[in-house]
Amino acid sequence: MFTGKTQNLGVMGYPVAHSLSPAMHNAALQAAALDYAYIAMPVAPEQLKEAVMGLRGLGFRGVNVTIPHKTAIMEYLDFIDEDARIIGAVNTVVNKAGQLHGYNTDRIGFIQALQQAGFQPAGKQVVLLGAGGAARAVLWGLIKERVASIHIGVRNPGKAQLLATEFQGTVPIEVFDWQDPGFQQGLQQADFLVNTTPLGMYPRLDGAPVVDWQYVSPQAFVYDIIYTPVKTKFLQQAEDRGCQILNGEGMLAGQGAAAFQLWTGQKADIAVMKQALRQGLRQAQG
Repeated sequence: MFTGKTQNLGVMGYPVAHSLSPAMHNAALQAAALDYAYIAMPVAPEQLKEAVMGLRGLGFRGVNVTIPHKTAIMEYLDFIDEDARIIGAVNTVVNKAGQLHGYNTDRIGFIQALQQAGFQPAGKQVVLLGAGGAARAVLWGLIKERVASIHIGVRNPGKAQLLATEFQGTVPIEVFDWQDPGFQQGLQQADFLVNTTPLGMYPRLDGAPVVDWQYVSPQAFVYDIIYTPVKTKFLQQAEDRGCQILNGEGMLAGQGAAAFQLWTGQKADIAVMKQALRQGLRQAQG
């Protein structure tokens, strides 16, 4: 039940009607008995500045930010956290006495889910597939965990090389076309393989990154940050190879839980968040 003291939260994007964040966060807020409400807010790109001003005017406690605003919103905020600055995107905004602080919790969600699955990335040889926006958060998370090296496999090495150059001097990073022999060598040495591309995401279930699985060790840990379907073609191929696998559900819930704590000062029940996500996915997919 909402009261005159209810604090407002939400997610800003365009479109945003499909977002499962309201279900996930409202379930966690209810479980914690907190007087907050979380809603979806469609904001067209040309209305972003006014929407951000509205957060201050209406006294919103905070919001999540999704496509296409994660980078564009940064110029309208008063403070940018280090992770968000390095990743180049904000997915969480906290209103602190009228000052809007921007954060990126994707790195936290990615690493926490990995560690909860029993895999510690420190010192490991990594193959990362993709070089888009999601890859930046994953790459930065791996660097902060001090992996031994990162091979980036992509269709467009030129774009990926720009990303690798930005992080030069952290850990050894090399970029390869998926068909390059150097990429196959990276696969042979990999302890950890992670897909950050949208290939295989619902409803295009037949898609998958180009990986020759004969080069991948059955002892490698394989992670796909896609959470729908539960098991992508990529993860099925990895499982058939004998690899331990993980999908993106934990990352999604983990980044949400990190935002929840920034807003409320309390830890979220991640199990409750995951249950709400699964229920929302079942409803969305009929």
